[in-house]
Amino acid sequence: MALADLKRVRNLGRYLRHDKGRLILIFIILLPVAFAGAIQPLLVGQAISVLKGEATLGWLSDFSSKNAVRLLVLILLISVLLRLFLQGFQTYSIQAVGQRLTARIRGELFSHSMALSLRFHDRMPVGKLLTRLTSDVDALAEVFGSGAVGVLADFVSLFVIAVTMLLIDMRLGLLLLLTQVPVTLFVLWLQRRYRRANYRVREELSQLNADFQENLQGLEVVQMFRREVINGQRFSRTGGLYRKAVNGTIFYDSSISAFIEWVSLAAVAFVLALGGWMVTSGAMGLGTLTTFILYSQRLFEPLRQLAERFTQIQGGLTAVERISELLEEKVEIIGVKEYALIEPTLSGTKKVDAGEVIFDRVSFSYRPDESIIDNLSFRISPGEHVALVGPTGSGKTTLIRLLCRLYEPNKGRILLDGKDIKDIPIPLLRKKLGVVLQDTFLFSGSVADNLRLDSALDDSRLSQICSELGLNRLLNKLPNGLDTELRERGGNLSSGERQLLSVARVAIRNPTVLIMDEATAFMDPSSEATLQRDLDRLLERRTALVIAHRLATVESADRILVLRRGKLIEQGNHQQLRSQGGLYAQLADLQERGLMKL
Repeated sequence: MALADLKRVRNLGRYLRHDKGRLILIFIILLPVAFAGAIQPLLVGQAISVLKGEATLGWLSDFSSKNAVRLLVLILLISVLLRLFLQGFQTYSIQAVGQRLTARIRGELFSHSMALSLRFHDRMPVGKLLTRLTSDVDALAEVFGSGAVGVLADFVSLFVIAVTMLLIDMRLGLLLLLTQVPVTLFVLWLQRRYRRANYRVREELSQLNADFQENLQGLEVVQMFRREVINGQRFSRTGGLYRKAVNGTIFYDSSISAFIEWVSLAAVAFVLALGGWMVTSGAMGLGTLTTFILYSQRLFEPLRQLAERFTQIQGGLTAVERISELLEEKVEIIGVKEYALIEPTLSGTKKVDAGEVIFDRVSFSYRPDESIIDNLSFRISPGEHVALVGPTGSGKTTLIRLLCRLYEPNKGRILLDGKDIKDIPIPLLRKKLGVVLQDTFLFSGSVADNLRLDSALDDSRLSQICSELGLNRLLNKLPNGLDTELRERGGNLSSGERQLLSVARVAIRNPTVLIMDEATAFMDPSSEATLQRDLDRLLERRTALVIAHRLATVESADRILVLRRGKLIEQGNHQQLRSQGGLYAQLADLQERGLMKL
């Protein structure tokens, strides 16, 4: 095991602090279990010695042959039952601790993944991330439950058996122990090769899950454009690479198992040949030879188990490596000290801040060679309604992500009410910002849960707010109103209905700054008219930043910012920009002719 592996394994120790007492008990039990297993061949050999009239242990000489055999059988039975009981308790305890360990690790992985910035998630496919949270954690549970403690138990058994053999007969004991040397060297030789092969298996499994998840998410497109055959061939290629990688680990696993089996048979044959000669020459009794034959089998039993655990151990080390890589990912967006959240409502009891937004020489790029925002500066006054306009790729959506601190700017700073957003606790910042995206995401669960999200509104207050927002028409259409269960991503609602709920959940939070990415894009005229009055009230006395695609939305804005390639090239109201004859005027003319959106 490399030093890096040891360091990662030690780091996992902090997850076991709460189970320290049970772990100590598990380790204490290892000795009596090993002793109970090691004494059994000795008892069988002594029984044969008694029957053959050979020399036996001193304390047996006080008993008759019949009574001595009975006593040995009784002790053998007790040792078997004691070993079974202790092993059962040990196995249960190990599995229980292992499950608690993996539950804690999986919880921390989830929290850490949620804290990582969108920059990380942009480059990490969802399927690959899910593999680390599920398959890799399960592999770690397996190696802890039946691998790590089991390996330690096997080494304790080897030690007890070795000491017992040496005490009985030094010559045969040393010869048997020497047979362990080639096995150990062979295991170490295979370790590095198997480790690399197992890491490749994990990577190919991650890619397999990523491809499967992508096809399920894009199933509608796959079926409409008849991509089933092409995507199926691509998935088969990924599956073939995974199968090839698994075959590599099977080769190493079967090789070590076969080698240990061959060495164990050779050791038994050696003991029979040498021991048989010693028995015929009178240098050893038949009972002692029987004891050594049984010990030679017992000696390789831990090695067989080590071989079986070999894949689990290496798989677990690979899982530890991949899990550690994820946990070691730096959290880019770090907030200042937390604060006590104050629940906002529509009743006006919460003090509304001014809502001034300033971008001060902000630059940003997703990749080093591609600038998205370039030295951008502008100010939005408190209560001002500003529309962002520009061609696709001009950086409109990126500005929203930067303002919400989903990404950090490469240069410059963003101020909210005169304070750098980096100095505002993230929960407070996102309480102040109400975001309605064009692509609405709803969680599986009830409508009420999707409206509340992090707020603590009771049912009566939530129903009152929904009524004030004009949601009764939608709720009356649903079978159970606010208690209606939504399918994944709100699949049992129309696009317009999902967007209506997204606007409502922002309104419930009474934000200081409202950010909208064409909030009514998917609504039918009737739904849009119903919501417009509430949107007007929501916009009243609030700063609004709107990504606009419709001319009517742009015309009503106090000011329009025109972006191109991340730079602010024009600003003013609708009439001013039309009269300038610049990019905005060109875009507006094209939209009036029905050729494009702003």
